[in-house]
Amino acid sequence: MTTVEERLLPSAEPVRLIDQDGVFHDHPSYLKPASDLLVDGYAQLVKGRRINDQASALVRQGRLAVYPSSHGQEACQIAATMVLRDGDWLFPTYRDIVSIVSRGVDPIEALTLLRGDWHCGYDPYERNVAPQTTPLATQLIHAVGVAHAARLKGEDTVVVAMCGDGATSEGDFHEALNFAAVFKAPVVFFIQNNEYAISVPLAKQSVAPSLAHKGIGYGVPGEQADGNDLAGLLAVLGQAVEKARAGEGPQLVEAHTYRVQAHTNADDAGRYRHEDEVTPWLDRDPIKRLEAYLTQEGLLDDAVKQRAEEDAAQVATALRDGLMPEPVVDPADLFEHLYTEPTPQLKEQAAFLRDELAREEA
Repeated sequence: MTTVEERLLPSAEPVRLIDQDGVFHDHPSYLKPASDLLVDGYAQLVKGRRINDQASALVRQGRLAVYPSSHGQEACQIAATMVLRDGDWLFPTYRDIVSIVSRGVDPIEALTLLRGDWHCGYDPYERNVAPQTTPLATQLIHAVGVAHAARLKGEDTVVVAMCGDGATSEGDFHEALNFAAVFKAPVVFFIQNNEYAISVPLAKQSVAPSLAHKGIGYGVPGEQADGNDLAGLLAVLGQAVEKARAGEGPQLVEAHTYRVQAHTNADDAGRYRHEDEVTPWLDRDPIKRLEAYLTQEGLLDDAVKQRAEEDAAQVATALRDGLMPEPVVDPADLFEHLYTEPTPQLKEQAAFLRDELAREEA
């Protein structure tokens, strides 16, 4: 019989179903996802990589103010949305553009925030995707609130709340886990451990055996997975989502991956890590790994690959065409959609701005 302590402990090693050579390995606790799911996931990975590359190019062209790439982390991005139902919610971070697009948000709307000309860029209620957050971990408490509200209303909604390894050092992370555990909120905390919080390596953030172990103190079961193995992620995250949906309370999943590129285009990663550290991770690329497996299994031929690449190219073209024109900006929009009814202070500030602009035009 499994004790409470054993139920909370993550696996000794990250769950991996497909290794970096594309070879499948049986796991005692997790089943291989269906073949059609993996083929669909491959197409989404290809699209996600193209979005990352195109967005980085748009930064260099001055069409985006900043872009935090998830190049190399696309398996985490895609898996997080593939395990959700339409009525579930996704709470992303600033690095989760690929997840947001995978959830069905228009890519141009998803990138609007990083262009700096709108509050969010998309309607959160259309696809059940919360606004991106730049402050670390603040969205986790909101995610727990949504999950708790759904439980009170008797809904079967599950919330996937994404964060990075650096966010686990924030107080909001611990408050969110504690609240979720006490009220058995149906939320899955998904940590993308890419080894760096900007320039701070994981070794200077935590000495826990894994970040998945951080759930133990709150009574939250933890699990860790190979973050570059889409099959393993789908198995682990899928099980966590279903446990939360079944009323077993919050779950914590840590994905071990790596931030191949710099923190953002404004970061010089060469100041705090050596290229020799990055190189081994290129061989663990999530796209190459899944492509090798699907090819060996006869599930991926040239036609399927070409179709995936063509779909990805269409998204890249749409991004270029949609973000090239200069946006028409109305300064008055700064005060819109903040409150249902503008506060007296907002009205005063809006009036002050109108007067300033009028004087400039006079």
